[in-house]
Amino acid sequence: MKIVQVIPTYNEALNLPVLVSALFDQELPGLHLLIVDDNSPDGTGDRAEALARQYPGKLSVIHRPAKEGLGKAYIQGFRCALEQGADVVGMMDADLSHPPDTLSVLLSKLENADVAIGSRYVPGGSVDKGWPFWRKGLSWFANAYARTILGLPIRDATGGYRLWRRSALEVIPFEHSRSNGYVFIVELAYMAKLAGLTFAEAPIYFAERTQGQSKMSLRIQIEAAFRVWQLRQLYKQK
Repeated sequence: MKIVQVIPTYNEALNLPVLVSALFDQELPGLHLLIVDDNSPDGTGDRAEALARQYPGKLSVIHRPAKEGLGKAYIQGFRCALEQGADVVGMMDADLSHPPDTLSVLLSKLENADVAIGSRYVPGGSVDKGWPFWRKGLSWFANAYARTILGLPIRDATGGYRLWRRSALEVIPFEHSRSNGYVFIVELAYMAKLAGLTFAEAPIYFAERTQGQSKMSLRIQIEAAFRVWQLRQLYKQK
């Protein structure tokens, strides 16, 4: 079985080598990493190429000309993974917030589901213990907001740590997504729900990054809040 873990990057030169090493330490047969870098000015793309030489045949890199957003990076990565013959396609942040040692657990969840999600909001899951109360509340509210409006049958609708069966990606129109920020993750879950796909969740501890800067901004949060309502109308018309 070939597993292609797609990892979008922008200015993650410090985190990427640590993440790659931790993923390959899991010793999962058939694991391949696909780094999609948006021309990071900190040299992430060059670091990714060095890692590709360090792990020949197990890591490849897509260099995009500019920062075009998470959604477009994932679309290109998904397309490439499917072309490479992936049986399972993964999603994961590059900032070490998603625990690599949960990857095997997510993989086992695909035995009885089309999509496996690393969840902060099932029993045993949590967010960084150092987060202030207001940030924990905001994260919980944003997730509950999207989940309720779209009627998603999962506890973590905004979580970006996922594994997809090949057959699942092949039946959703991910290439036609109009979302480009983090709401792209919500739109994928909504596509999966409408296609009748099944979900399974495994608890994760979502850690705060220790290196680099977060890509989340107020603009992205506002975009996501409005976009959730637009998604319901958009797919209702189809």
